[in-house]
Amino acid sequence: MGELLGMEGQLRLVGLALVAMGAVHLVLPRLIGWPTDLAGTSLLTRQVAGAHLFFVGLTCVLLGLLPMFLAPELLAGGRLGTALLAGQTLFWGIRWVFEFAVFSPKLWRGDRLRTTAHVGLSVLWTWVTVVFATALVSVLAG
Repeated sequence: MGELLGMEGQLRLVGLALVAMGAVHLVLPRLIGWPTDLAGTSLLTRQVAGAHLFFVGLTCVLLGLLPMFLAPELLAGGRLGTALLAGQTLFWGIRWVFEFAVFSPKLWRGDRLRTTAHVGLSVLWTWVTVVFATALVSVLAG
């Protein structure tokens, strides 16, 4: 259990969570009603939305595989590992900001399922960002 609480274990868990998040993108359109919402749009808009959804999911998987399988290398203090930790911290930190600054509370207030999703995602993005930031600070501190 102690291994999971250490930095390497936390990086691996974050990686697993990101891979799972990427996999959720396979069913996300149905969960949030995109087929109905997009039905009245042009074919181009539907295809661009589908392509973007695919690449967001793929990005989550790929960014999750790095810490899942290469946590020791990320923590070793090399230039590449440090750059990857910095990039992940920035990427997920910006995603955290979007949860509060971009997505309107009108989307989830008053809806128990969407409020639960908002709170859960807020916790997820906070944890992911804190783990990457803590790993980065640890590496930079030597």
